[in-house]
Amino acid sequence: MNPNKKRLRRTMMFLNAQKPGLIKDPYIYKPDSIMLDLEDAVAENQKDAARFSLYHALQTIDYRGCEKVVRINGLETAFWREDVRCAVAGGCDSIRIPKTESAQDVKTVEEVIIQSEKEFGREPGSVLIMAAIESARGVMRALDICESSERLFGIALSGGDYTKDLQTRITGTGIELMGARQNMVIAARAAGVQCFDTVYTDLNDMAGFQQDVETIHLMGFDGKSIINPRQINTVHKIFTPSEKEVIFAEKVVREIDEKKAQGIGVFTVDGKMIDIAFYDGAKRTIELAKASGTYKGGLLDD
Repeated sequence: MNPNKKRLRRTMMFLNAQKPGLIKDPYIYKPDSIMLDLEDAVAENQKDAARFSLYHALQTIDYRGCEKVVRINGLETAFWREDVRCAVAGGCDSIRIPKTESAQDVKTVEEVIIQSEKEFGREPGSVLIMAAIESARGVMRALDICESSERLFGIALSGGDYTKDLQTRITGTGIELMGARQNMVIAARAAGVQCFDTVYTDLNDMAGFQQDVETIHLMGFDGKSIINPRQINTVHKIFTPSEKEVIFAEKVVREIDEKKAQGIGVFTVDGKMIDIAFYDGAKRTIELAKASGTYKGGLLDD
């Protein structure tokens, strides 16, 4: 399995692949991933120019650890195959498929990725896939999509197109997205892949944005698509375990390891009843802190 499949992805920042001013140095804001967009951000008569810009950016810019994801055009268009070839040739890490409605959509793109890896000398399996779900049909088939390929690291909700398909609109309350969000998280967890939330487009409402991020964090999402560097710190803060949470997680792991050896199944940590069911969550908290660069280690010994 590609070791990057489970990497930390709290933020994925959208960037128009055609605009050099946007794609030359987004790493300075330290998003976990950047989304170089060949689809909606690019006019139909500018697709070739956008690919040219994308290829040279991927070839020449050191993105300093940011994952490089390329959003291709939809499978109903004449552009997507060349998008995949250009992205793989340039050196992208992942391909984002828009408007995914079936496992076959993922397999269709995967075939072209495999061919492109061979054509351009990329290591087999090095290019991952994520699927954007933008319709009611896609939401209903989320589990099939999540289980479609070993390359698929996650699914993402595209709220704008989804609410149009649902015959409603984005309200800012999250009510219209709740069903899709929960269904997608459940499907992703069942399949062992990641799940990402849609963008929040009102840059002047940072309080609303924070509340939105807190909601999807509680729902179990792995991260959020963003459209502006101003949004990065809020997401990272909410999705990064606090020192208090890490200390508690370390205590849980240590106590479970010790009590299990003694044949004790239920006990208390800081006044809270704990059993083996808490173990994986505590380990994940520690791993998230390590991946986020905030883990200090040995906190219990201080």
